[in-house]
Amino acid sequence: MIERLSPIFEPIREIRDGLPSFRLFINGLWLDASGGGTFSVDTPIDDTVVAHVPDSAPVDVDAAIDAALDGHRAIQAIPGVERIELLERARRLLLEHRDDFVRVLTAEAGKPPKDAEGEVNATADRLQLATQESREIFGEFIPGEWAKDARGRAAIVTRVPLGVVAAICPFNYPLFIAAGKAIPALLAGNSVVLKPASDTPLSMLLFGRILQEAGIPSGSFNVVTGRGAPVGEALAASPKVAMVSFTGSTEVGEAIVKNAGIKKLHLELGGKGMAIVLDDADLDLAAEKCLEGALKNAGQRCDAISSILVVDAVADAFVHELERRIQGWTHGDPRKAGVRIGPLINARAAKRVQGLIDDAVAAGASLLRGGTSRRCYVEPTLLDKVPLAARVAFEETFGPVVTVLRIQDEKEALDVSKMSRYGLDSCVFTNDYRRVWRIARDLRVGELTVNDHPRHGVGYFPFGGSKASGIGREGIGYSIDEMTELKTIVFNLDV
Repeated sequence: MIERLSPIFEPIREIRDGLPSFRLFINGLWLDASGGGTFSVDTPIDDTVVAHVPDSAPVDVDAAIDAALDGHRAIQAIPGVERIELLERARRLLLEHRDDFVRVLTAEAGKPPKDAEGEVNATADRLQLATQESREIFGEFIPGEWAKDARGRAAIVTRVPLGVVAAICPFNYPLFIAAGKAIPALLAGNSVVLKPASDTPLSMLLFGRILQEAGIPSGSFNVVTGRGAPVGEALAASPKVAMVSFTGSTEVGEAIVKNAGIKKLHLELGGKGMAIVLDDADLDLAAEKCLEGALKNAGQRCDAISSILVVDAVADAFVHELERRIQGWTHGDPRKAGVRIGPLINARAAKRVQGLIDDAVAAGASLLRGGTSRRCYVEPTLLDKVPLAARVAFEETFGPVVTVLRIQDEKEALDVSKMSRYGLDSCVFTNDYRRVWRIARDLRVGELTVNDHPRHGVGYFPFGGSKASGIGREGIGYSIDEMTELKTIVFNLDV
């Protein structure tokens, strides 16, 4: 499936027993794990092995961190304009080798090729916006004349890099989310040790090669792969790491907080995106956007619409429109023409989602479409009249399930939304902007989208949550704030 890649990627792998075996990227070198251990990367499309990658030992993680300490000094010494030029070269190389990335993303994540290409293009756009993001690194001048005890003094406030940033990344957008952590970190003069998800490690190894070819200093960007928690735990706990940027589950995020010690944290965690459909909504628009928000990327998105709260007065008409439109969301082998929903990342994920569906039906929900699964595939499912007691009402779904809860009015919609432990995204469908204002004021979420489903694209708007959905914000400029710190230089002007 990915045996043939462009010659540029020859240094990062070799063919062993007919399958590509990839290497770690540490200090500008492509290496096997110190103990020689590997693990397989299985495609969720048909459960076959598509590659092997190194299973990093603690000594490999330590080597990557030590390399990054030197790499931080190297990239910090590069003038900012040259860092931008480096990222622009990386962008051009990424687009030149777009087909390689599309094949890898389709294989490791089970994405339809069109969706995989969209992820590559979004990553290229994110690289292009680095020029704009660099403006956030500007400092400011503060005269002391406006405070009695500061007279005769002045200050220059600058933004400086932190040092080594550990980026621990998820499986659902293995190229874009990981690159979205690395790009601002490198632009600001930090070095990076990146751990991709064990289900989807390949695209970031390719990206490491792209950065190497673009001229990244040795040690400034490192990729370590590994199964399970040990690599991430070692990165989070290391006193040599200045910041951990993590995207993943709330449970793992809580473990990182306990292990990290005194360092900056950016945590983008779980979500339970709730769509509120009020009685004055455009139901055609609401149905279209809610389905897209729930089913895109097979529902494996932290900003996916996980529950739809629809007012009783329009519920029947709205659900009828959902039922009609969901038929166009075909699922199956993502390589086949017309397929919009591929597999979930693995059979465990599909089994968990099937459990949520079965629990909802047992609790009294109406199953209007779908409801079955096989291996990694879950049929697009429409559940109506879901009771609050059902797990799917408040648990993060991460699968292609459209969950409808019927409510009486705007007040009940707010009451139900506030019951969630999460606070990442919500959306509301209404033509009354007074209602929008009330809901935006009362909901504790990172973002409220009006008459559309939440979607964050290249990160032009700030993205992040409250409550159990995380700490900090990502996005153009906002990531720079997270990955730098202020340094104040005060001048005594009376000497």
